[in-house]
Amino acid sequence: MMQMTRRQSLALAGGLAITGARRARAQASRNVMVGGFDVGPGGFQGNFNPLAATAGFQWLNLYYETLVLYDAALENIKGALAASFESNPEKTRFMFHLVPDAKWHDGSAFTSTDVAFTIALAKDAKLGSIFASRLADITDVQTPDAHTAIMVLGKPNGSLPDILTKLMMLPEKALSALPREGLDRNPWWSTSPIGTGPFRFVRYETDQYVELKANSAYRAGKPKLDGVINRYFKNSAGAVAALRSGEIQFSYVESDEAAGFANDPKFHVIDGNSWVMNYIGFNARAGMWSDVRVRRALLQAINRDAIIKAIFKGAADPALSIYTAGNVTPKDLDPYPYDPAHAKLLLQQAGWDKINGSKPLPMLSYYNTPLVTNVMTAIQAMLGQVGIMVTPRQVDVATYNGIVYGQNNDAQFPLVYAGAQDGPEPGIANIYINSKQAPPAGANIMHADVPDLDAALNAALAEPDASKRPARFQQVARVFNTELPWAPLWVGKRYGVLSADIHNFVWTPAPSGGGYEQNAVAWSFS
Repeated sequence: MMQMTRRQSLALAGGLAITGARRARAQASRNVMVGGFDVGPGGFQGNFNPLAATAGFQWLNLYYETLVLYDAALENIKGALAASFESNPEKTRFMFHLVPDAKWHDGSAFTSTDVAFTIALAKDAKLGSIFASRLADITDVQTPDAHTAIMVLGKPNGSLPDILTKLMMLPEKALSALPREGLDRNPWWSTSPIGTGPFRFVRYETDQYVELKANSAYRAGKPKLDGVINRYFKNSAGAVAALRSGEIQFSYVESDEAAGFANDPKFHVIDGNSWVMNYIGFNARAGMWSDVRVRRALLQAINRDAIIKAIFKGAADPALSIYTAGNVTPKDLDPYPYDPAHAKLLLQQAGWDKINGSKPLPMLSYYNTPLVTNVMTAIQAMLGQVGIMVTPRQVDVATYNGIVYGQNNDAQFPLVYAGAQDGPEPGIANIYINSKQAPPAGANIMHADVPDLDAALNAALAEPDASKRPARFQQVARVFNTELPWAPLWVGKRYGVLSADIHNFVWTPAPSGGGYEQNAVAWSFS
């Protein structure tokens, strides 16, 4: 397989028709790129509101922009709409110096007022914002002039720049004219959104595609492509067929699908660490996971190494906690090796027969690929051998989110097979496992409530000394490994496949699909 680094620019072939989409076919000229940008984990959510989106950030960042973003290697955070930024030593005051020449797609200037407006919207949980709890430390946004925004925090939070790599700036003038109630579901998001990015929104054909055109007034110059089209697929198998037929020029593919493109000179295969840890989540409100022996038994009943070898074809690494990065992963973690006999003993000691017995438990997931179907089937068989009966239930993202973020739906998901970002910034774990982050406040959909874990997370987030942060997060990993609010499984590689005829296309496997520098103005056909 052709291996490429994240920094490499790649090329896409173009100008071919989209089958079944008449308008898209007419637009797919020689200089319009067509891709399956929302294929893969998370998939198409049917949601164009970037405050509520949990995936698809690479695509959204073509017409919206953030204040800051990662470089393509996900190593350093740099300016985007903010030319530069700095903080005080205590990490309670962050100053952003905005670029002077950014404009919204309607021609109006991007200013610090838009920054303050976006933060206010993002902190409003009533608007369905996934950032409400993440930005809770911000107590004030000061705008001393049009090109300076100062975020004041009530307590130290060194993770703020990482959070802001996902927060896309929104136009105060356009959105303040709309009713605040129901703003998160307003048709504006899918009919007439405006951003500051290199491409402008043109149209959305329901469940088929979204079309963008080049922003000729973009501050970095007009993009080399005339347009970009995002075509939607129910799964990666459809995208693979479209790649081979030339209907699209780029898509995420599963690891087993990538092998089929490895020796084909018409395509490039890109891979990289997903920074997403797959896990089985124990819904603390479901009533059968309170004994840690049950949680440990479930983990030891799963032969992670066998699944990685047979199903992932080696394209994954086992996880021992919520982190896998070396600098925040201590060497003394319990590996919980595959041991079904010990799992049965733990279940017997915990009284599993009385807790649940042989009653089947639905295991909910938003992953809908054949590969994950095989993974969940293997897990089902392994758990069944020790007396934990589960029934896989794969649904689309909208259905999944409606269940896990809904109220009084706990019986529908005693277990989930899901993924959570485990880097590159370790502070991201807070939104998933801190008891204060349970819905609707945050993304702690399993309602984990572990006081020692909360204390370790709070101490790590409040640590202003960068040299001491890794040790703080190692303590988070230790508590997680001991208490197992989730059963950590593995972190897989992710793969993208694209045609070999285009230059300067940048794709990085990244949590939520984006938040990194993709230099879309330089994407071009050969």
